[in-house]
Amino acid sequence: MSKVKKQAKVLFVSSEVYPFAKSGGLADVSFGLPKAMSDLFDISIIMPLYGSIDKKRFKIRQVEQFDIYLGKKKYAVELFTTSHEGIKCYFIESNILSNKKNLYGTPQNGYKDNDLRFGLFCKAVVAFVKQKNSYDLLHLNDWQSALCATFVKEDEAIRAKTLFTIHNLSYQGIFEKSTLEKLGISENYFHMDALEFHGNINFMKAGIAHADAITTVSPNYANEIIAPEFGCGLEGFLQKHQNKFTGILNGIDLSHFSPSTDKALVQNYDAKSYDKKAENKKAFLKERGLENSALPLFVFIGRFTWQKGVDLLIDALGQLDDLKLNIAVLGEGEASYHKQMKAVTAKSKNINIEFGYDESLSHKMYASADFLLMPSLFEPCGLNQLISMSYGTLPIVSSVGGLKDSVYPIDEYDSALTHGFGLTFEANEPNALIKTIQSALELYEDKKRLKEINIHNMGCDFSWNESGKIYAALYSSLVER
Repeated sequence: MSKVKKQAKVLFVSSEVYPFAKSGGLADVSFGLPKAMSDLFDISIIMPLYGSIDKKRFKIRQVEQFDIYLGKKKYAVELFTTSHEGIKCYFIESNILSNKKNLYGTPQNGYKDNDLRFGLFCKAVVAFVKQKNSYDLLHLNDWQSALCATFVKEDEAIRAKTLFTIHNLSYQGIFEKSTLEKLGISENYFHMDALEFHGNINFMKAGIAHADAITTVSPNYANEIIAPEFGCGLEGFLQKHQNKFTGILNGIDLSHFSPSTDKALVQNYDAKSYDKKAENKKAFLKERGLENSALPLFVFIGRFTWQKGVDLLIDALGQLDDLKLNIAVLGEGEASYHKQMKAVTAKSKNINIEFGYDESLSHKMYASADFLLMPSLFEPCGLNQLISMSYGTLPIVSSVGGLKDSVYPIDEYDSALTHGFGLTFEANEPNALIKTIQSALELYEDKKRLKEINIHNMGCDFSWNESGKIYAALYSSLVER
């Protein structure tokens, strides 16, 4: 994107932002997109100041204190700030919001007071916006910031427009009706065209109903969620607001995800020095206790949830004993999946599983692997497949959501095209994943073709460049209304 005169002042509102706090791809998007837009807009970020964030490391300093009211209760709020890679970042701290160990709760359950925590966050954000009285646009992300749209709508003194992005419709922020009184929200919003959802309150609906525009994180996902299979009970409501929809594929920050500069790697490389990638594989296998670097290495990086196709993965792992390959898994999530994963690992010497989240280790895995496994049953966008292709690792993905938008079937490979290619399958077909892994093993034997496709993928632009142009046009159109 070319540099132009600042067009508007934008506040990007998110519950997680890398590198401060991260549970998934939302955090990467919540810094990568504002960074990509910073040449075109005066953009800053605001997020909760969780107790896990190291204030000293990031030079986060307090700038002011103020009170907000939720219902009949007064809450003290502190505003902090820092600058990271040239982007101004603000943080909301309050005892209720910030005193938890995790961002949202355990993998099994969210914190019971998440309605109050993120209701307070939204109220504090809007109070900050009203106080500054200089923002033209609030870009809201997922249910945790969705109530900002309602609070802005209620306050005629705030001139800012609101844009709401749905990153994952399956997490909606659903709470009991009593949340209305707790947050001081009028019962006038308790109906099916606003916040009411089967007798409860749905934060996601606030963003859909009251934002001036809505985006989803891929064009295909925008089409999927207006149908019952992926609509999560909101398909009818989404259809009603479809005129506000734009599907925009996510990108990745190539300054953070580039094998040529990645400090986590033992050997940097690029498309011209692709053969150096093998040094990372050798080092990784030795580190994880896996043998024979001549065997193909498959990796899975992600949450252990139904959505990510972990049931398909576990079933496939149980059938791989006779196949000559290595598999490395990194992730955390539901306890039942941890137990099943441990059981599979105990029976095989060629499978390594690391429980937890480790950013550096994930980068090593992208650089070391021959194939990335993404058997998601649904995937709004996904970033792993974009990262893997940038690192010259071929993705194996199910044909859903943003995976379908970003990974084209390898049978259609044409070096003249500018999009990435991988092995694709339909997740609802019996044994589809294991069959695709077998196809990958056959492709691995044709090393010349595999190398050619991987080098092609590394040359594709998976940055925010193209998507940023679409967002820039949308931002400008909203501000000019």
